[in-house]
Amino acid sequence: MNTDLSPALILLVDDLPENLHVLASALRNQYRIKTATSGVSALELATREDTPDLILLDVMMPGMNGHQVLERLRANPLTREIPVIFVTADDSERSELSGLILGADDYLTKPIVLPLLQARVRNLLLRRKSEQDLRLAAQVFENTSEGIVITDGKTRILEVNRAYCDITGFSREEILGATPNVTKSERHDRAFYDAMWQTLREKDHWSGEIWDRRKSGEIFPKWLTINAVRNPRGQLSHYIGIFSDISVLKQTEEKLHRLAFYDPLTGLPNRVMFRDRLEQEITIVRRYHQRAAILFLDLDRFKNVNDTLGHAAGDILLMEVARRLKHQVRENDTVARLAGDEFILILRDIRDAEAAARVAENICLSLAQPFDLRGEEVFVGASVGISLLPDDGTEAETLTKRADAAMYHAKDAGRGQYRFFTEEMDRLTRERVELENHLRHALERQEFRLHYQPKAEVGSNRLFGAEALLRWHHPQRGLVPPAQFIPLAEENGLILPIGLWVIREVCRQIRIWREMGLPRLTVAVNLSAKQFHQENLARVIGDIVAEEGISPSLIELELTESTVMDKSESATATLQALHDQGFTLAIDDFGTGYSSMAYLKRFPVDTLKIDRSFIMVIPGMPNDAAIARAIIQLARSLGLEVVAEGVETPEQREFLQQEGCEFLQGFWLSRPLEPEAFAAFLKTHIANAKD
Repeated sequence: MNTDLSPALILLVDDLPENLHVLASALRNQYRIKTATSGVSALELATREDTPDLILLDVMMPGMNGHQVLERLRANPLTREIPVIFVTADDSERSELSGLILGADDYLTKPIVLPLLQARVRNLLLRRKSEQDLRLAAQVFENTSEGIVITDGKTRILEVNRAYCDITGFSREEILGATPNVTKSERHDRAFYDAMWQTLREKDHWSGEIWDRRKSGEIFPKWLTINAVRNPRGQLSHYIGIFSDISVLKQTEEKLHRLAFYDPLTGLPNRVMFRDRLEQEITIVRRYHQRAAILFLDLDRFKNVNDTLGHAAGDILLMEVARRLKHQVRENDTVARLAGDEFILILRDIRDAEAAARVAENICLSLAQPFDLRGEEVFVGASVGISLLPDDGTEAETLTKRADAAMYHAKDAGRGQYRFFTEEMDRLTRERVELENHLRHALERQEFRLHYQPKAEVGSNRLFGAEALLRWHHPQRGLVPPAQFIPLAEENGLILPIGLWVIREVCRQIRIWREMGLPRLTVAVNLSAKQFHQENLARVIGDIVAEEGISPSLIELELTESTVMDKSESATATLQALHDQGFTLAIDDFGTGYSSMAYLKRFPVDTLKIDRSFIMVIPGMPNDAAIARAIIQLARSLGLEVVAEGVETPEQREFLQQEGCEFLQGFWLSRPLEPEAFAAFLKTHIANAKD
């Protein structure tokens, strides 16, 4: 059967070739033609893949007549629907009736009138195409995955398809005669439906997203198209609604939306969503002359949790922080997670700065409470910076940067605190950024120098070593204090290449002093936490010292208490590896951190250095003197050497000598000196000792 756009195929069946020739001549200009001279060959051709669209069948044929062929055609499912026109010389009513009873579609008598033949064929192929179209339309209506509902002009439901029933849950019998309001969700107001019907009246068409209700009561979204149908006189006769259930699509959209605008761990808005909400808030503040606050928050000890308990515990902590933050603000405020342990809040329509301060204080108190991470109690806390809208700016980026700057000042002030942004902070922040940019080039531009502060025996005043202190000679700023650039180098990772440069430079200087004939000295070098925890530290430092031809025993490595206590297991291994190579190890600023007997017994430490804060107030502060005395006794009992830092007066030196402290360094002995000045100082000191 013809299903494409090619001409219809007609099978002509007659035992006389001349009759076939006449029929073919009359039809071949409009149709494709196949011929058969017997009933048997006709049946064979009719059942091939290229099924004819129409058969002209002679009745009187030898062997198998036309009636027998038609019986076979109607009995075979493959050929049952093919239209058949009988062609015969018998023009009796009885003959025509018998053919029609067998299932013939039309009857032509010989001799054939060609115009009549052409008209009958054309009409039959057309009363045939209409049947096929109707059958196809019915199949599409019933089998499409989209729900279809047909109503009359008064919106009474006349027909629905199977998909309609599957989607809504209503059966055909339940829905016929009702109106589409039976599935109304009540999610849309009257204005929505008024606008929809207005469009239908004006354009005979409406499409859009609408929420409906299933028979179960479940609300679901669908995409609906409604077309008005009019009769030839232009009068409205029907409405046809076609819809698809877009629940899965909406769920996918929601997932994509959450991925794009929400943090997957905490469920809070992410940086993109925060920026959008802040822009909206800026518009509202301008329009209604309100005030708002931006709170930039950073956890104080989050890295320690990740490093000691693992990232899974860190994730639990972040989720709990998010929960506590949401508990501290109103429902219409915004709590967002920017990245890592950074959170940011928008407090909407606040009365004054004090209102923001109260929220910030409550946040600090809340986050200072312990967190239970899989049975492990940890403390973190947070530092909060606050910028005010419109006081501190009316642009999103400016407000965020200023809250960030205020947060850094809160952290510098001791952590667990909040600070408001000030113009002075802005100036300091800009200076900080500028200084960091210059710091990135300081090493390659050879702007770093090492100064050396002598260390001496308390009793004999004999020099035995020095501490190498890093100085930055900025070409415009001059000498930059270490307290300004060392924390910056720690944050941006520059402390690692700078630290290696210090080790190499100390080795080089020791070699120069040795070549000058100066006595053997031990030089102390400070290791930062980031340096100490870098991979293969012992091997890297050992290689540098070996390359420079210096004995490791001439290098003393100083670390703070907090540095060696962090990751104590790996710290023990690193300290042991350094000690095994021959380096001397000292705990710097002792007394200000953990001051634990346990780690002193476990770590291969050689020296304790009493922090200057305990020495500088002697003899005026009895408590500090008592701490210094206790450290000296502790070091003596453990067989460790002890060095007092920050000694500036004879009274302090006398106290240390009385308590049995072995070594000191400080301004009483000498300020830090450049290498050439240190060499001169050492020569003078040696000469004075001989005198």
